Formats: sequence, structure tokens, C-alpha cells
Amino acid sequence: MATIPSQVWKNTDGYYLEVLRNPWYRTVARLQNSVSELTLDFWRARGGQTLHLPVTTGSISSPMGLGSDSLPVHIDLMGAPTYLADSMQFMLEFGCRLTGTDTYYVMPSFRGEDTDASHLCQFFHSEAEIVGSLDEVMTTVEAYLAHLTAGLLQRDADVIHECGGDVVKLEQVASGRPFKRVTFDQATEVLGGTGIEHEGGWRTLTREGERLLMDKLGEFVWVTHWDHLAVPFYQAFGDTEGRTALNADLLFGMGEVVGAGERHVTTEDVRRALDLHEVGHEAYAWYLGMRDFQPVRTSGFGLGIERFLMWVLDHDDIRDLQVLPRRNGHNIVP
Repeated sequence: MATIPSQVWKNTDGYYLEVLRNPWYRTVARLQNSVSELTLDFWRARGGQTLHLPVTTGSISSPMGLGSDSLPVHIDLMGAPTYLADSMQFMLEFGCRLTGTDTYYVMPSFRGEDTDASHLCQFFHSEAEIVGSLDEVMTTVEAYLAHLTAGLLQRDADVIHECGGDVVKLEQVASGRPFKRVTFDQATEVLGGTGIEHEGGWRTLTREGERLLMDKLGEFVWVTHWDHLAVPFYQAFGDTEGRTALNADLLFGMGEVVGAGERHVTTEDVRRALDLHEVGHEAYAWYLGMRDFQPVRTSGFGLGIERFLMWVLDHDDIRDLQVLPRRNGHNIVP
């Protein structure tokens, strides 16, 4: 009989005792450790460098402007208004310039929404920034996923199977085959308009659209070149008119698990994007100044670790992938 979670997030009083009793959570802790160690191995082999970054920031990324996909977490830090980091991608861009090589981390991200079966308000991000193009970072993601799945098969196949995971699909990804790629325009044609949401002057892909696209094209599929107003301002322009972005979402499992993109090289393009997205320049003066001082072409990605582990375990509720559940507005001990 497969090991199943106790859904301790439903009633957090005394939940820690059930976590200690149920082998599901020992498996989650074991897989978290494996992902961290395998990530270190992957980047060390490529000459990448990790950074120890703060979890507070004055320059949040995705929850700013028209391309917002989450709410910021605003806090008062001893009288100083600031934010808990939704991503430290900006700092990784800084890190590429500081170290002269690719940079990465595994650390928590904070979002202002409440949790549900596919979203956490505090989740772990495996994020990286490389010196290179969108195509290069997409190829890097495919190699990273092959490395993770091969490592999990070697280290943890027994507990993955016990918790209901399908090791055969891990073997397929571990083979290192490239994933299918379609532009957003092509995805719209494949879907015939179903699962495409129109907001203002831009389009997005709904969760239904993600599932339909995977049904039609296969589980692992990149969707590239979204409408620029549908993504955060820092994604580079994909055409001279600025209609599309050099970005890509990788769909598998529950839907989007990896987001990737190339960054603007010049300050002129950043200013143009800030204006397009109706974002003030003041909080990003340093971001502009960094490019004036040292223009570098970089691209990056973020993988949601809990969403990845949902796929590994063939599970349908992301809240079971935390050993210490968290919800906004709730003081949960420990």
C-alpha cells in the first residue's frame, strides 16, 4: 500500500507530531535534501557559483506592473517599509556581474496569496542566472531536469515508488531528450482559442489551457514568446515592436513548473519596458545603473521545487509537499 500524506495543513494544531509519525513527510524531507545536493552538484560541474542572499528587498520583481502574477508581501522592518523576496532574480543578475560566471541559489520565495492545491504562499525556488541567451538557458533547464531525475532515481527510487511515484517517467526525463517548443501564437492555434484568457491588451494561458496543451503536444512542452504585457517588465523584447517577450514557461505535471527568460541588455530597453508596464523608475534606478556600469547579456530561470516534487510523486496537492506548513495571516507553530 502506498504511503499517503496526512494533510496536516488542514488543522495545524499539533501537526508536528503527525509529521513525525507519518513516513510521507520523511520522504518529502529526503527528497528536499536530494534536490539541494543534486543542484549543488549540477552547478559545481558547470562552474556556477551560489550566493548567500537576503530575504528582504526594496526591488521586488514579478508583482510589479501590468505583467503581475502574484501579490507582494510587504513588511515593516523596524520602521523601514520593505518586502519579503518573491524572487531574488535581480540579485542573481548582479551576481553574474560580480562573479563573472553563472549564479544560482535554493531559497524561499514569498507571495501574498493564500495557499491552494497548486499554490503556496511560501515555497522554495531553485533559481539561476546564466551568461547567455534564452535558448541557452532553456537547454540548461533541460540538462538540469535530466540531472535531477537521474539523481533521484539513483538515490530515492524506493521511497518515490512507495509514495505513488512513477519511476518510468523519471527515466524518460533522465534520458536528456529535448522538450517540444512552441510560441504562444502557435499554442493559441493548437488550442483554437480555448484556454486563452484576454486581459486588457494581452493574452495569458489558463490552467485549463496548460492541461489541454500538454494533452495535445505531450507532457513536457515549452511555451515561448508570450505577449510582453503578460510577463514582468525585465524580460527582453522578442521583436522590434515590443509585442512579445524572450521568455518561456515549461509545462509538465500540474502545469507551469519552470519559468525562464532573457533580460534586457541596455538601460534604454529597461526604461522602455518600465514605461510599457507602467512601473515607476525610482525603485529600479540601481537596476539601470548596473547596466550602465556593466552591460551583460544574461538569462535565468526559476523552478518551483514543491511543484517539481508533486510531479515526482504523482501527487495532486502541493500543500502536502511542506513538512512545516505556512499560510498567510496565520501564526503556525513550529
